[in-house]
Amino acid sequence: MELKQLYREIVNEHNLRPVHKGKLENPDLVMRGINPSCGDDITLQLKVENGVITDGKYVGSGCAISQASVDMMVDQIIGKSKEEAIKLAGTFMGMIKGEITDEESIESLDEAASLQDVRHMPARVKCAVLGWHTMQEMLEHPEKAIDKVED
Repeated sequence: MELKQLYREIVNEHNLRPVHKGKLENPDLVMRGINPSCGDDITLQLKVENGVITDGKYVGSGCAISQASVDMMVDQIIGKSKEEAIKLAGTFMGMIKGEITDEESIESLDEAASLQDVRHMPARVKCAVLGWHTMQEMLEHPEKAIDKVED
């Protein structure tokens, strides 16, 4: 199977059958991220214990790329320290912008590496980074987080 086809299947799987979509009971951090150019709107919820992300979910809607990207991201950051999650966000955004191209760094993103070709579609870059940017902002500036997911 061609690599691009495999990547498409990974994105479709996370978009159509997301593992982490839904409300998280008693999250420690909640933050909303919006991409007005595409209409993507997510609310990310994380549970953090002793500096480690122990669970995460998101609610919202948007294009296939934004939804798949945030689902892959949550998959990646559960079990990671806040610092490791922030580093992964930097790696992901660097990959999308074409600034990080070394194979080892890209492989550290696991399935999220399947979105690397988004950098050739400028209109979709904001879609791909929305969840990652929201997570990074939430962890670096917890004072900006909101109390709960709005109904």
